[in-house]
Amino acid sequence: MLTLASKLKREDGLKGSRMSATASDSTRRVSVRDRLLVKEVAELEANLPYEGYYQGGKFQFETEVPDAYNMVPPKVKCLTRIWHPNITETGEICLSLLREHSIDGTGWAPTRTLKDVVWGLNSLFTDLLNFDDPLNIEAAEHHLRDKEDFRNKVEDYIKRYAR
Repeated sequence: MLTLASKLKREDGLKGSRMSATASDSTRRVSVRDRLLVKEVAELEANLPYEGYYQGGKFQFETEVPDAYNMVPPKVKCLTRIWHPNITETGEICLSLLREHSIDGTGWAPTRTLKDVVWGLNSLFTDLLNFDDPLNIEAAEHHLRDKEDFRNKVEDYIKRYAR
């Protein structure tokens, strides 16, 4: 994010030359988006709690923030291979707030921020771990069949892919 912050400082210094009244709406929209992102990322620097099956794992997520952010949700993918009922082994994530339109009413809204996304992802590893409505059906059935073996497989995945 230092690169983004540096870019914004440079743009502020060049207001008169490059960021004139002739700048396109798209450029202005990206600038507003970038300013929102810098503010939100600064708020995320606090430590998140670690507990549950996935304790000790380091999971990477790719977040694509569209130009229309915050009117549309970011696209998020898990880059770390994981054994999880709500995340497929290829990285797709089942989290209602990442949906533009959600049946349960907890989908994306312009009032949501990247902080909400991070907290939602964190919750998938703790209290929102959902075995009843899984995206990865095999992982959910594994948990129902044999909780201890499920825990062992999660630990194996963490050792292999999430260190």
